[in-house]
Amino acid sequence: MNTRVKEAEERKKSGYNCAQAVACTYCDMAGVDEETAKNLTQGFAVGGGESMEGTCGALIGAVSMLGLINKNSPNTMQSSRKMMNAFKEQNGTVICRQLKGMDDGIVKRSCIDCVKDACVFLEEQLTCSEDQEVSN
Repeated sequence: MNTRVKEAEERKKSGYNCAQAVACTYCDMAGVDEETAKNLTQGFAVGGGESMEGTCGALIGAVSMLGLINKNSPNTMQSSRKMMNAFKEQNGTVICRQLKGMDDGIVKRSCIDCVKDACVFLEEQLTCSEDQEVSN
């Protein structure tokens, strides 16, 4: 798989929220047009409704596309858990407000870097899924 991390980064820089930047980058693989992916993920900005209380929007965008691409609930759940765990291990949390340092004043990860991380972890899981299909 050719990496799409840079494409997602450019979307984020051009005004997409974190969830949209990731989802729209992989929407073609999911069989969804970009406008639909953008609309689907518009409410996940800044930790959900701009509340900063929820899961990082970049992860939400990645998990959303993972489900649409996999079309296999058990596989998607397992891969989603792996992505969440990898993100948390790398960044210390998956919660937007904690990533942005709202509780302790220490920014753990920028939004651009969260987008890049989510893409890397999504691509890892998609590659694992492709490998499993080939071996079956």
